[in-house]
Amino acid sequence: MNIDERVVAGIINAVLDRLDDVSNPCADAGGGNWGVFESMDDAVEAAAAAQKKYLNCTMHDRAAYVQAIRDVVLNQENLEYISRQSVEETEMGNYEHKLIKNRLAATKTPGIEDLTTDAMTGDDGLTLVEYSPFGVIGAITPTTNPTETIICNSIGMLAAGNSVVFSPHPRAKNVSLHLVRLINRALAEVGAPANLVVTVSKPSIENTNAMMNHPLVRMLVATGGPGIVKTVLSSGKKAIGAGAGNPPVVVDETANIEKAGKDIIDGCCFDNNLPCIAEKEVIVVDSAADYLIFNMKKNGAYEVKDPEIIDKIVKLVVQENGKSPVTSFVGKSAKYILEQVGVHVDEDVRVIIMQTNENHPFVQVELMMPILPIVRVPDVDAGIEMAVRVEHGNRHTAMMHSRNVDKLTKMAKLIQTTIFVKNGPSYAGIGVGGEGYTTFTIAGPTGEGLTSAKSFARRRRCVLVGGMDVR
Repeated sequence: MNIDERVVAGIINAVLDRLDDVSNPCADAGGGNWGVFESMDDAVEAAAAAQKKYLNCTMHDRAAYVQAIRDVVLNQENLEYISRQSVEETEMGNYEHKLIKNRLAATKTPGIEDLTTDAMTGDDGLTLVEYSPFGVIGAITPTTNPTETIICNSIGMLAAGNSVVFSPHPRAKNVSLHLVRLINRALAEVGAPANLVVTVSKPSIENTNAMMNHPLVRMLVATGGPGIVKTVLSSGKKAIGAGAGNPPVVVDETANIEKAGKDIIDGCCFDNNLPCIAEKEVIVVDSAADYLIFNMKKNGAYEVKDPEIIDKIVKLVVQENGKSPVTSFVGKSAKYILEQVGVHVDEDVRVIIMQTNENHPFVQVELMMPILPIVRVPDVDAGIEMAVRVEHGNRHTAMMHSRNVDKLTKMAKLIQTTIFVKNGPSYAGIGVGGEGYTTFTIAGPTGEGLTSAKSFARRRRCVLVGGMDVR
């Protein structure tokens, strides 16, 4: 009998997740099993004890621990397993793009090299300003990018010298716990203090609240919707909030329309539009609109023209309050959504497009699914002004396709987003086909932008009076 190797790998991983190995160096009296604890209090206390030990580790040690996280994620079996399990458990996104995102988080998240030191010398001596850990960080992770967020936050937070307590989304529990265990095993193999990365066996709102209110948690990082960001900002602790976006893309008559059509569809369909950076609405100068739509359809878009079908899709995917998407359709494919309204298309259809006005729910609501409304405007200035309005001040991400440098500059200055991509797909903004490092915690509301190790550290000054000046 032949058994699929992926099935075997899944069985092995599932068994390992349930083993309570008495020789486990990461197990302690608090009941932890490779970083997974029954109670949030035990998890936080274990992380606090680990961070105290971590203070005695060298920067060389930190670099080794970060590399261990990278290596365990990039192990092909592990990479495929967490990518597949993430899709199966959350029922969002697609496997091929999860592979890209998890690999990206493991390879392009900055480590200790991000922690630069400033030095000032003079007649009065030497002053150093260095990045130093907060201590224990409480990190809330989303269902949309569960493993990617754990990977990049673990690397950045440990590089900065912290330990981290994760509170995963309950609908991504199994894959999140599995990844935390993988990370702990990898850290144990290179001699790291036990429990630098921990979580609880039963993620819940109650456990999240317990984590946020625990006195040993010095900093909170929330990656998710506006509700959870508002909660951490009201905690009284240092907080980083990576909130929602509604990224517009503006196309003017000077753009390379063929390339713009392909880039927009590629960016919009990436992981079925789950990333908050992905194109959510298109605003195009009227004279270029028909040719843009032609090229979007050429690259996998299906245009819905029947107003009744559009209304059916609205009722299907937008909640009655008109302010949020129906969760069960978030991250679903274009083909799946169309089938629910009786439209049958081939697998090569990646995005659903339709022409609307600015006030349409598809323009105003961040759907996080491959539905892309197109709004015509008379000129690029009107398009830029509309883009600023529909982005809703999230200051998250925006795109523009144009060869007019003055208009590109104008939009960049007016929209004030953390990421602004010119003449490329949205994912270029996080290092896929674009220069720069990556992160899946993009902090627009609190201003850190694309977070990295230095985002999770305090700047401390150390002053030596009357010495060390050799000039």
